[in-house]
Amino acid sequence: MANKNILLIEPGYKNKYPPLGLMKIAQYHGPRGKRDRVRFIKGEDRTVLSEAWDRIYVTTLFSFEYPKIAQTIDFALEVANGQADKVFVGGIAASLMHSRFLTERRWHGVRFIKGLLSQPPAVALQLDEFSEEFYADDNYGQPIEDLVPDYNILNQVEYKYSVRDAYFAYTSRGCIRKCHFCGVPKLEGAQRDTESLTGLVRAIEDLYGPKKDLILMDNNVVASPRFKEIIAEIRDLGFTPGAKLLRPGSRVAVQRRVDFNQGVDARILCKDPMYLRELATICLKPLRIAFDHLGVKKPYEQAVRYAAEYGLTELSNYMLYNFHDGPQDLFERMRLNVTLNEELGVRIWSFPMRYQPTDRPDRGHVGEKWSRYQLRSMQIILQATHGIVSGEPTFFKRAYGDTFADYERILLLPHDFIFNRDWYERFDPEQRLDAYRAEFSRLDAAERGELIELLSSCDPREFSLLAERATTSALKRVLRFYVPLPKEELYAIWTKQKELTRGEMTADMGLAEDERVEDAGLDHDDEPTLPFSTGRSKARKRVAA
Repeated sequence: MANKNILLIEPGYKNKYPPLGLMKIAQYHGPRGKRDRVRFIKGEDRTVLSEAWDRIYVTTLFSFEYPKIAQTIDFALEVANGQADKVFVGGIAASLMHSRFLTERRWHGVRFIKGLLSQPPAVALQLDEFSEEFYADDNYGQPIEDLVPDYNILNQVEYKYSVRDAYFAYTSRGCIRKCHFCGVPKLEGAQRDTESLTGLVRAIEDLYGPKKDLILMDNNVVASPRFKEIIAEIRDLGFTPGAKLLRPGSRVAVQRRVDFNQGVDARILCKDPMYLRELATICLKPLRIAFDHLGVKKPYEQAVRYAAEYGLTELSNYMLYNFHDGPQDLFERMRLNVTLNEELGVRIWSFPMRYQPTDRPDRGHVGEKWSRYQLRSMQIILQATHGIVSGEPTFFKRAYGDTFADYERILLLPHDFIFNRDWYERFDPEQRLDAYRAEFSRLDAAERGELIELLSSCDPREFSLLAERATTSALKRVLRFYVPLPKEELYAIWTKQKELTRGEMTADMGLAEDERVEDAGLDHDDEPTLPFSTGRSKARKRVAA
């Protein structure tokens, strides 16, 4: 029954890591599996419409990408000539929003797979032997989840994942925590160990050649009772500090690294220096630690101090915001990293991650202590720095202020002033920023509260109408600064600013693209994104983020 035509589709959104689930499905169907013909596409490649496909798999990632995912499923049905039973959809969004997918009428008959493909293939894929579906009798085969990913399919698309020269693996699945903001408990359940890491790495190397990095996607590796064994196994695989890979035929060795890309748990790390001592014995870069709210400040700070003690000086941390926190909570966490950088001589890159309910199909959620306008302001700042918060004092103060009061004022700036900060602070002949600050300083606390409410009540394209709703003349005068400039004028200012600040110190974070955190929702808006400039140095300088 071999030689079936199998199509794998990943929606055309931006993402950093290749689709591991589709890579394993490719292994199941490919030359070392069922010997089917497998093709992988990214987005809606309409060349596939000229062929007949026996089965089509669609992967999903972030739930807020629902519109693009829906478009891709519709495309898959078009490819299948309306035969919904040929289409299978799985992945994160399909699992976390399972009922929403199932209730969409136009997708009736499509199989939406919830969770991991950890059962025998026929069971996991919901195949019907009575309907004589091919491979429906595969009730005892190795689960697709446990197969070696097929790296060859990545060569079938032009899209370049920023992380691809790596062994992608897990040493554990699930998590001991049940954080309300996290989808892991629904996707993977309780924490458990996986099969041999060494066996998987050797199998990938035998089939696809040696890889530079080891990317481990465990949700909470330090909670594993096998933690020390896992680290020892990583060392035995050659991923020790300073390790390099010299490929056959190459004269230049490349630096290797290990990345637990989902981060490690500060609440466990702080209990015993053993954890950081062990992590320091592998080529870990960077050390990622979650810092989700101020309630974990003490364990987070202790974990960073242990890290510095054992020579782990390049750190990255996830900062959840827009959940139960407010702007002050986020600012104090970001500001703490500046303090730790200065005191300990480390470099901490912070990546604020905006909370969205895991079953919501957009990024419209506004936390109880945030406003819509503040969230948009934060997004604009992060767009300019590629999602990174610098721990370098000068750059941090430039972007976020030195105090919470500074940060509050920055979040409430007109967005045109944030986009083109240098222009309005240094070059604008009309000095509109000074005029705005003078008017803003006249507002009392009640008026500032009303200003936030007004700005958060509508789309920016309607800001010109807000003055009619303002209750005081002072508010009316301030609101005129918030009316967006025409995009042509905004881009013209940006072009002038770029020319005038050429050669000055910019937000070069000194952090490789493959070490940055993926936040595909960061650039969801069609707004221009601009680099900050400190305006102080005439020589380009690498800034620690």
